[in-house]
Amino acid sequence: MERGRLIALEGPDGSGKTTQIELLEKHLKEAGYEVIRTREPGGTVISEKIRELVLDNDNYDMSYMCEALLYAASRAQLVSEVIEPALSLGKIVICDRFIFSSMVYQGIARGLGAERIKSINEVALDGLEADLIFMITIPYEEGLKRKRMQKKLDRLENSGNEFHKKVFQGYLDICKKYDKIEVIDGNRSVYEIHEDIINTIKKIEL
Repeated sequence: MERGRLIALEGPDGSGKTTQIELLEKHLKEAGYEVIRTREPGGTVISEKIRELVLDNDNYDMSYMCEALLYAASRAQLVSEVIEPALSLGKIVICDRFIFSSMVYQGIARGLGAERIKSINEVALDGLEADLIFMITIPYEEGLKRKRMQKKLDRLENSGNEFHKKVFQGYLDICKKYDKIEVIDGNRSVYEIHEDIINTIKKIEL
C-alpha cells in the first residue's frame, strides 16, 4: 500500500487556517481520498489534556522551556497515535499547525532559538516530516483583531502585541529559510485562498 501524505497548515493566530482546513478536507473527500483532520496541540486524548494545560490563562508563570517541551510532548503523542497509523494506511492527514509553529512561537517569539526548538521536535517526530506545508500570512494586527472578535483569548493569544509582532516576523523569516513552505497571502477572500491551496496540491501526487 502506498504511504499517505501529511499536509500542514501554518500561520499566525487569526490567519484563517481552520477555515481553509475545513474547505480542503471537504475538497479531498469529494475527490475520493480518505482524510484525517487533526490539530496541534491536541488531536488525541492525552494531547488535548496537554493543550488545556498550555493554553490555560491561569498558567501565566509557565516557563518558556516548559511550554516548548509540552508542545513537543503533545506532538509526539499525536504522531504516534494518529498521524503515523493514518499515513501507513495510505490516508491524507491535514494538520492545523506543525513543527514550524513551535520554531516560530517558542523558538523565535519566546527567544529559545528556532534551531534549538527544531532539534527538540525532531526527537518528538522520530523522523517524520510534512509532505506539504502551507503558510498563510497576514499582519499580526489583523490576526489579533479577528481573534478578539471571535472568542476569549487563550494564554498564548494574550501574550501581548510585541509577542505577536515577533511571531509575524518569525513566520516571514522561516518562509525565507525553508523552500518546502508554500506561502499563501491571507489578505484575500476565503475562496481565493482555497483556490491557491488546491492549485498547489494539484501539482504533486497525493
